Amino acid sequence: MDERDFVIVTIDGGAATGKSSTARELSKRFNLLHVDTGAFYRTVTLALLRADINPNDPVAIEKALPELGISTRIVGRQAQMEIDGAIPGEEIRDAKVNESVSLFAAHPAVRTYLLDYQRNQQEIARANGYPGLVMEGRDIGSVIFPNAEFRFFLVADDEERMRRRAGQGQTDSIRKRDKLDTERKTAPLRCPPNAITINTTSFPLDEVVEKISQKLDSKLPRIS
Repeated sequence: MDERDFVIVTIDGGAATGKSSTARELSKRFNLLHVDTGAFYRTVTLALLRADINPNDPVAIEKALPELGISTRIVGRQAQMEIDGAIPGEEIRDAKVNESVSLFAAHPAVRTYLLDYQRNQQEIARANGYPGLVMEGRDIGSVIFPNAEFRFFLVADDEERMRRRAGQGQTDSIRKRDKLDTERKTAPLRCPPNAITINTTSFPLDEVVEKISQKLDSKLPRIS
């Protein structure tokens, strides 16, 4: 595959703006590797909590990170993080992880640790025959792939996001997470320069996916 033909789609935004659902549907529609970096941070958070690491102890965090033994396994069209050869289950979305993930993610050591790992997902996608990848998170278009041709930033009203979160059975504070993610010194959550902003508050998922798909049609054939 010609490197110039490989397509990278970045989707950034706060919690419950529709990043995961949108990225998943785009993955199906264009045969892209789906990379959920939020799940990466949750998996690392779970591993650090299991090791009894306090999110307020940067020295312990930095010491523990190299011992985690992370790798990637493709399940369906999704890149999933393994810790010592095992993929954590739904425990990455339990209450303790919800409370701690933004605290751990704010540490420069954690973001540095995951930087190359996240960028390397494009090589994994290429090696497995994908024409591109769709990566979602909070700093993808601004830090991980700042030169990606297709960059999107999803937003939604707080009330709608809280309703969606409750529907997912999650109880974390969206406003608190937003504050931590936007105010951290390293790779804060922000709209990447020249990214297309889409307000998903009143749009059903299929309309959001179609809006983005129309941008991708110039580079990728639809398979579904």
